[in-house]
Amino acid sequence: MAFQPIVDVKKHSIFAYEALVRGINNESAGEIFKHVNDTNRYRFDQCCRTKAIKLGAELAVPCFLNINFMPNAVYRPELCIRTTLTAAETYGFPIDRIVFEITESEKVQDIEHLKGIVAYYRQKGFKIAIDDFGAGYAGLNFLTEIRGDFLKLDMALIRHIDTDKVRQAIVRGIVQVGQELSMVIIAEGVETIEEFKVLESFGIELFQGYYFAKPSFEKLVSIDDLSF
Repeated sequence: MAFQPIVDVKKHSIFAYEALVRGINNESAGEIFKHVNDTNRYRFDQCCRTKAIKLGAELAVPCFLNINFMPNAVYRPELCIRTTLTAAETYGFPIDRIVFEITESEKVQDIEHLKGIVAYYRQKGFKIAIDDFGAGYAGLNFLTEIRGDFLKLDMALIRHIDTDKVRQAIVRGIVQVGQELSMVIIAEGVETIEEFKVLESFGIELFQGYYFAKPSFEKLVSIDDLSF
């Protein structure tokens, strides 16, 4: 498990750390997911959650901890969340600082089922982020069904935004939608100062990407390690 910071540039602080799946030899998430199937998906999802919370507690994460979850691995939310609640209690990590990230681009077979999961998780005190927004084709239709606390812009919208007027117009529109829906915008996949400056000019304050810091395997990057 690796951790990548989400930076609040206005407060010059780390807002959250996202827990990212990595192999024991630092294999990428893509390599790991090749081995996930219908048989082991639920167990894999539960193990990732528990590992992220355990490490988050051991590393004394002082802010939000973002954990990706697989909607298609959740059958009954009240049962699936039990392991997460137990891990949070066992390792002493506050539930209200855990953010579950839902990937907008993932094919969700039953949107009503996902709505039920999100509602149940929020009822229990967890935060919800819509991840990779703009990567899939559901886009705004997804937002009409699933409401989160955070909206993470996909890197496909971010890349070369400093020179692409179309991307600039789209992102400005998404920022406005996010504000009206009371969702905090996070720009992820930011790699250059030019991209950062344009996004900052749109009023975005939370950033994630290689421009700030790469994921660190089982350790945290501090704000003092960053330069921006």
